[in-house]
Amino acid sequence: MVKFLKPNKAVIILQGRYAGRKAVIIKSFDEGTRDRPYGHCLVAGIKKYPSKVIKKDSAKKTAKKSRVKCFVKLVNYQHLMPTRYTLDVDLKDVVSVDALQSKEKKVAACKDTKARFEERFKTGKNRWFFTKLRF
Repeated sequence: MVKFLKPNKAVIILQGRYAGRKAVIIKSFDEGTRDRPYGHCLVAGIKKYPSKVIKKDSAKKTAKKSRVKCFVKLVNYQHLMPTRYTLDVDLKDVVSVDALQSKEKKVAACKDTKARFEERFKTGKNRWFFTKLRF
């Protein structure tokens, strides 16, 4: 079978709290682990999408509208829908599985992820990833 759930692949979360949200795969575990004996992956996604930025807005308002909230989570393969898009944001050094073990590490990982996502949004690349999914 061809492995298509690779790192940097954009996916849509189908179940749970973040259903309908877009995320990017950081690391995949095809065979599972000891505590999760099924195929799953570590994802970082967008909890709150940026608002529409208008040209006539002030710089302060533009900065506020381009804010992003994110989440980091382990998700079962059954609860993901892969897309054709990839996101070339390097989050491997920021987010890891052991970052989810304690609250402080998870908050720090989310802050770094948020900064990288906002930087990517401001450059104007990967526009599809930063738009709300309408369904």
